Amino acid sequence: MNLSDELAWRGFVNQTTFEDVAAINEPRTFYWGVDPSANSMTIGNLAAAMLVRHFIDHGHKAILLVGGATGMIGDPDGKKQERNLKTLEEIAANKEAIAGQYKTIFAGKDFEIVDNFDWFKDIGYLDFLRDVGKHVSMTQMLDREFVQSRIGEGGDGISYAEFSYSLIQGYDFLHLFRTKGASLQLAGADQWGNSIAGVSLIRKLESGEAHVFTAPLIVNKQTGVKFGKSEGGAVWLDPEQTSPYKFYQFWLNTDDETAKDLIKIYTLLDKETVDSIIASHEQAPHLRSLQKRLAHEVTLLVHGEARTESVERVTHVLFGGGLVTELQNDDVNALAEEIPVLEKGLRVSEALVRASLCTSAGEARRLMAGGGVSVNGEKTVEDVQLQELALIKKGKNSFVLVR
Repeated sequence: MNLSDELAWRGFVNQTTFEDVAAINEPRTFYWGVDPSANSMTIGNLAAAMLVRHFIDHGHKAILLVGGATGMIGDPDGKKQERNLKTLEEIAANKEAIAGQYKTIFAGKDFEIVDNFDWFKDIGYLDFLRDVGKHVSMTQMLDREFVQSRIGEGGDGISYAEFSYSLIQGYDFLHLFRTKGASLQLAGADQWGNSIAGVSLIRKLESGEAHVFTAPLIVNKQTGVKFGKSEGGAVWLDPEQTSPYKFYQFWLNTDDETAKDLIKIYTLLDKETVDSIIASHEQAPHLRSLQKRLAHEVTLLVHGEARTESVERVTHVLFGGGLVTELQNDDVNALAEEIPVLEKGLRVSEALVRASLCTSAGEARRLMAGGGVSVNGEKTVEDVQLQELALIKKGKNSFVLVR
């Protein structure tokens, strides 16, 4: 497939300034950026990154921006309150972390990383007003949806700094158009207004043609919540914030209909392969082969082969009948980060009580007698003492690791 057909099949097409979306099939220089408002991207950012991957793979030249300047202001996100400003030290650390994630996600690809602080640090306030602000319509800025939500009924108002955010992002596009020939900005749907500001500046100041292509925001069909860090329970790419195990489990636990969409968005698998995976899944949905392949591919992209294989072994032990004694040391350590851990020498009932899975030893023994407890994959009715590495399982989803 050409690029426009592939993006349409994957569900990436949203708003664009192109009259004919097929225009994206002609390679050009584009940019995409992330602000360092946190030290990691989320899977919401990852969706846009996958859009970027497809443009690169189809011959477009990529400029990846880390928003050191815009990160000092804070992107207005449509909420009723101001963002808290980050310290310069936080911004510097976050920039480095996000640049590192760029290098992981786009490993082996040709791209350039830039920081908009590099061109904003030497611009004077009066120069910016004269050269940029003079060409931006206040009426259009006031009509922006996020501005209306902040100054309308129930809103807490908006600072001049956040109000000016779109001017700063618009200048980014103008600067990259002038210095690197960038004529296209890729973005999520929530950045449409900010992106259009750059198109307008390029037209007015350079008599140039530039375009924007946005992808729809990814929404969990079960909850209606977008995949982003501003929402509760965000899934981060940083393993310190969302462990590779939890990351893998997120994808594994998606419902069937959502997974059919996500495997197109979050993997690089071609249409023939995806269609085959979905068809196989529909023949035996209880095996969750669709979710397993989705979880494998996304975890592999973000966390690499070794960690992916490790979390798959751990998952097999917890839910697939594998034995904890077959795990490697790193696997056991990863498992210990996710479930209660107790020292060897306890009886099964004591372990269940200490892990707060039972209220008393008597309750634990009654549960064992009823077949509700297993040790290393085997149902146990005897309150044995655990002297070796062991995994206790109560019911379907409660575990204790004894080591």
